[in-house]
Amino acid sequence: MTAALAPAAPLDLADWQARRRAHEERVDAWLAPHLARRRAGRKHPVEDFLFTYYSHRPAQLRRWHPGAGVVLRGADLAEFGRDYRAASAGLTLDTDAVRARRAESVGWIRALLAATAGRPAHLGCFGMHEWAMVYRQTQEEIRHNAWPLRLSPARTAEVVQERGVRCSHFDAYRFFTAPARPLNVLTPTRERQHELEQPGCLHANMDLYKWAYKLSPLVPSELVADAFALAREIRTLDMRASPYDLAALGYPPVRVETPEGRAEYAAAQRGFAERAAGLRARVLAALA
Repeated sequence: MTAALAPAAPLDLADWQARRRAHEERVDAWLAPHLARRRAGRKHPVEDFLFTYYSHRPAQLRRWHPGAGVVLRGADLAEFGRDYRAASAGLTLDTDAVRARRAESVGWIRALLAATAGRPAHLGCFGMHEWAMVYRQTQEEIRHNAWPLRLSPARTAEVVQERGVRCSHFDAYRFFTAPARPLNVLTPTRERQHELEQPGCLHANMDLYKWAYKLSPLVPSELVADAFALAREIRTLDMRASPYDLAALGYPPVRVETPEGRAEYAAAQRGFAERAAGLRARVLAALA
């Protein structure tokens, strides 16, 4: 079990407002290009993914919460909302009420993260999940059909068949084409997620962003932003190793159909797994 954290010292008005401002400025650097593209009706297969695939809205990502156990001096209850209460030293999150209201989801997320953290990282998938999502499809049928595939549809299918698919992540598997699903060595389901999720999986590590924001405001917004930043980097590798040709957007391919590309992918995957382990531990510690 993760050790409980010591209560944080109260934050003076200037200190917590500086933290909030720093968080907003950090998030604004991610939001501004996305919102500009949205207004212009343009889509980006890498940079827009975290805003379209996940349910956390830009305004929610930008909003700052200090996390459980932090007391804010000089804070206005009306500004922070129903999850907070006034104490003699200042404003603080009503942690007991929030946890009681969301006990089932908090317990589910904690169990998933703890189970994932307790397993070894498997690094032999080589990103074939993205290939399985276009397996046996035409250019018109593929998800990001504004962008071409690097290889012909026939050669793309051959790569999937040669390499095989070893995906343990349900939310990736559910986007596989119907002919690709029998090629996977596993049959992930939502019910088996706690059993199968493992810390080398790119999508499991991207999902740390989802679990962090679903736990907000129990976890500090800086932790949510850290998880977003990692997920953004992982998405870049995910699409560079995909069958899509995104060189025109500035994303040189990681050619996982070659031995050199697979070595490059596994090395990056290992680095992300190590960084995600630290984030996962921070989320679990915030729930202690």
